[in-house]
Order: sequence, then structure tokens, then C-alpha cells
Amino acid sequence: MGAGIRRAGKMRRPPLPLLVLLLLVSFVATATAQDYDDIPPPIPPEEENCNGVFLTYVFISRAKEFPLLKNASAQAYAFKAEATVTNTMDRDLKQWKLYVGFQHKEILVSADGAVIDDGTDFPASVGNGTTFAGFPMTDLQNSIETAGDMTKIQVQINLVGTQFGVKPPGVPLPKTIKLVNDGISCPAPKRQGNRMYVCCVRNSKSKINKSITNFLPQQHGDLTIVYDVIQAFPSSYWAQVTMENHNPLSRLDNWNLTFEWMRGEFIYSTKGAYPLIKDPSPCIYGEAGSYYGDLDFSKVASCQKRPIIVDLPPERATDNELGNVPFCCKNGTLLPPTMDPSRSKAVFQLQVFKLPPDLNRTALYPPQKWAVSGVINPFYKCEAPIRVSPTEFPDPSGLMSETIALASWQVVCNITKPKTQSSRCCVSLSAYYNDSVIPCPTCACGCHDSGNPTCDSDAPALLLPSEALLVPFDNRTAKARAWAQIKHLPFPRHQLPCPDNCGVSVNWHLLSEYKSGWTARITLFNWEDDYAFKDWSMAVQMRKGITAGYENVYSFNGTRMNDTVWPGMSDIVFMQGLPGLNYLMPEVEGKSSSDPMVPGKQQSVISFTKKRTPGIQVRAGDGFPVKVFFNGEECALPEATPTAAGYRVVGSHYGSVILSLLVAVALVLLG
Repeated sequence: MGAGIRRAGKMRRPPLPLLVLLLLVSFVATATAQDYDDIPPPIPPEEENCNGVFLTYVFISRAKEFPLLKNASAQAYAFKAEATVTNTMDRDLKQWKLYVGFQHKEILVSADGAVIDDGTDFPASVGNGTTFAGFPMTDLQNSIETAGDMTKIQVQINLVGTQFGVKPPGVPLPKTIKLVNDGISCPAPKRQGNRMYVCCVRNSKSKINKSITNFLPQQHGDLTIVYDVIQAFPSSYWAQVTMENHNPLSRLDNWNLTFEWMRGEFIYSTKGAYPLIKDPSPCIYGEAGSYYGDLDFSKVASCQKRPIIVDLPPERATDNELGNVPFCCKNGTLLPPTMDPSRSKAVFQLQVFKLPPDLNRTALYPPQKWAVSGVINPFYKCEAPIRVSPTEFPDPSGLMSETIALASWQVVCNITKPKTQSSRCCVSLSAYYNDSVIPCPTCACGCHDSGNPTCDSDAPALLLPSEALLVPFDNRTAKARAWAQIKHLPFPRHQLPCPDNCGVSVNWHLLSEYKSGWTARITLFNWEDDYAFKDWSMAVQMRKGITAGYENVYSFNGTRMNDTVWPGMSDIVFMQGLPGLNYLMPEVEGKSSSDPMVPGKQQSVISFTKKRTPGIQVRAGDGFPVKVFFNGEECALPEATPTAAGYRVVGSHYGSVILSLLVAVALVLLG
């Protein structure tokens, strides 16, 4: 019986060839499924010895994507990676931000546990590197006060995306990883197979308070947005949004403010502003419709995951239902503080409904991916919201006490220089010593006609006579051709350069130069057919020290910027329309139906003295601006400046006087 049991329990070994085959199949299956095991490598000793913030980046796997190409450098691979941020300090890490220096044309599809700090949405091209900010876990507590709870001191970011050109066995690691929080510095990371890691430490020279503070102070930026929770209920709350323009040159007209709800929230009502789209279907057919089954969603202000908020007109400022919010209702205009500080702020309120599991008064999460835009205004890049000290408001009762917000977050938006062919205004240059005008650059504001076979988007703009600036681009061809014949200039036989496609253009004409000073004429053109620019502003930045000789702008209100009052704003003259002349009107029809459209136009002369700028070379380039701004938007400048054909050194209305003096001197010498 025992023998029978022993025979039944005895296992037969498979033949040796079959065993080898099974092992080989298992190895091949594992190798083709991924590059590396999902089991994380052991913790390096550097993490155990790190007294700071420990960062890791682990490349996990990749697979070829369609189309399958023979060119390995162009082949796309779907990849997975994981980054971690671990707080190993004895104090909390507030509002962590991780920079990953991607370098293989990566396109991120998702990043669980974080958002891209500048508000970029997925899919996002991050081949030049990008910065991640924490969401929903923005702060990392310290190990001492959490008994080493890794869920509170560490965050894991699961990355999924596409990378190009690094085929197995190469490992597509980033150039670097580092924490970009103030007061913390990171050495170069170490690499180990499919992993890189670094211990970032507190900078000994940084002024970090030893005591643990609850919130960060408010940050500085060109435009700041504060999201204050002013009332909270278990399933909803009221938030007040305050936008403030701090840049002395920039402004917003007809601003559109967008953000993205990350946890299923929706806007039930608003005051001081309103959502542009009112569509209840995302709520009715989503989780909100299931949870709030008895709610009348036809009265809900916005169910969009990414709503667009716009300002109310001034006549709604005292509306009991939609208005009665301080600093609201300016038709979307935010002026620079140099023009009117009282009109550089906008405020509105939102009633926000939440969804499970956030059904308590303290479950408060601000929306992410903020963006703001306007009409011919600067381009803004907005960072992720950071928790800041609660805002203090004057008590509504009128007493001297202060009311403190329940929670406050700040979004910092900074102006970015427009990319090539993406400006919204442009500049042409001309001078008294040259008959030709150097017009706005080709496709300065985008090339909508790039697909047109009769238009060359890469050709330089053609030189023009001065009167051609007064007609639309489509009506300049005959003038440009005739001018090329008169001046013996080259003229394309087939494709002409594309237009600049700008709604606003500025002509800077060097008008005159004389012994004690020089002048320029500034002309603004509005090519929009249905938009007037109210309270327009313009600024010119000259070469270093040139504005020390600024005297006056005769038909505009001009101010030389003071570097002590506005740091970094030296060498800039700021201009705006005089009272009653603060509208730059749109283009209108010509005198007859056959005449071209006529642009809205304003013009002035600006004068400079040479007394405070000895050695100035006006014709050599000092008389032309290096930057021009309209309504805060940096305009595209030509790559060249006019040059003199001869040796004329005086302006037209001073020429006869100086010529008479030269003749008199010559007669004396000859006598």
C-alpha cells in the first residue's frame, strides 16, 4: 500500500529537450513583453543616507508603435516609466515640483499623481524637458511626524507616453532629474541600468525657517490668480477668484479664463462673471446626474470639465443676481497698473458642487490647468496652483475686523515671448534717408495662406513705398511691383511673399536728425474690421541708455519708465491715447466701392535730445527700437533696418537751414 502511494506521488521529469524548450519559450515571452521586470530594484544606499529629498526615475518598458519603420531613429515606441519623490528631511516639503529632462522627443499621454506645471494638457510634447507639480498630493510630510508612513512622505508618478529613436537594448533615460523648489539644490543624478536617482539637499545659503510653516507665501508674477474658498458645505462650496495684473506694460482685453476640474466638480452658479457655454448634458449623462438625481440641471451654470469664464459688461455691475461683486464687470479689460490701478483687478465668484468621495467641508481641491487669453494680448503660461496663506478680506459688516478665507491657492502666470510667426502685431521701419519701407515680416502673425500655391511663406517681405502702408496687403501688389521697377529691386516671378496677417501694425519712421537731437514718427494701424481698441497702450524699448534723451510724445500721453519704480523697465517709453483719443478705430470702407479698405490710424511724433546721450549713432541703428509692444503684446520686428544711400545726416525740415550755413562758411573761406 505504501509502495503504491509512493508510486502515485512520484512525479515524472519531462524529457531534457522539452525542458529546455519550455525555458526558452518562457525567456522569449518575458523578453518581448517588456525590457525590465516590474519588480523595483533594491533601494540604493544613497536613499538610506539621504537627508533631503530623494528622486528616482525608472524606465519600465516599451513597445513599437505603428507605423513600423526601418529607420530606427524615426521609429516610435510606447513607453512606461515611474518617477518618485521621497521626503527624507525632518520637515515637510511644500508644493513639490519635479523637473524631468526628457531628450528623446517624448510625448506624454498621462502622468498619474502629477500635472504638468505650466498647465499643458495631454498629449504633451516634452522632448525639451518639463516640470511636474503634485496633484492631488501637493505636499509631502516628514517621516518623523508620520511614523515613516510612505504614503504620506512619498509620491509616485506613473508616466505613459511615446518616445523616438532609442531601440533595445538602449535605455531612453532623461538627461537629468531635479527638484526645482526654492532652497533645495540637486547634484547630477547617478545612473544604474534602467534607473537614475539623486539626493537633493537643502541649500545652506537659503533662508529657510527652521519652524514648519503651514503654507507658502504668495508668489510674484505678471498676472496672478487667487482661488479663495469663502464658504464650505459638505457637498458644495463658494469660491472667489481674483485676477490681478502686475506687469506695467501688459493688459487683457475680453479675457477668457479656463481651467479643468479634476474630481468631477461642476459650477452651479456664478456672480461677477459667467461661463461661455451652458450645456447640462455632461452632468446629466455623467456621475453628477447619478448622484444629484433630483437636481434641475437646466439651471446649472456649467457642466463642462474645462469651462470658459468671461467677464460681465459694466451695466451688470449692480445686478442682484449676477453682479454686486467688487472689481467685477469691466467687459473683460484688465489694464496695466501704470494706466489705472483700479482697473488692473477682476473678481468673480463660483458656487461649486462636488462628488463622492469629497463630501465633507474640508475636501477642497482647486481646478488645475489654468489658462488665460485675450484679444491681441500677451501669451501667458500659468503654473499649477499652490496652497498659500489664507487671504484676508475686510469684514462685510464694515467693522475693523478681518474675514479670513477657509483655504487659498495661487496661480502665477508669466508672459512668454511669442514663437516665430505667432505674434499678434508687427512693426515696419522707414527713415528720412531711404525712400523704401521695410514692411512687417512675412507671416509675422501666422501663415494662414501657407497652403496657397501663389504665396511663399518663407520669402522675405518686399520693400514698399510709404503710401503702400495705408492700403491692405491684398492691394499692395501693384505698388510693390511698380516700386521694384523704379528702384531696380528684385521682384519674384512666380510666388509673392505671404501677408503678415496681423490685426495691428506699427510704423516707426526716423523723421529727422539734427545737431542737438532727433525725432521719429509713430503710426498705429488697426486692420481689424469689427474691433476698436479702447484705452490702447504702446511701449517702445530702445538700446541701452537711449531713452535718457527722451523729451516728449506730442499727440500721445508718453512716460519714460523709471527703473526704480518698475524694476527691469528702463529704456522703455510707455504711451497711451490722450483723453478723447483713446480709441484705435477699426478699418472702414473707402470713399467709393472700388477703393480699398482704410485702416483705423493714430499718429504722433516722439522727440529725443542728444545732450544726455553723447556718442549716439541714430542712423547706425540707435534711432530704431529693439522691442515694440502694443497692449502688452510684443510685436514682430523686421530683421533689417533702413540704411543710408548717401551721406545725408539731417532731417528734411532742418536741411535747408544747415545747407545755408554751409554755403555761407564756404563763401567766407573762398573770400
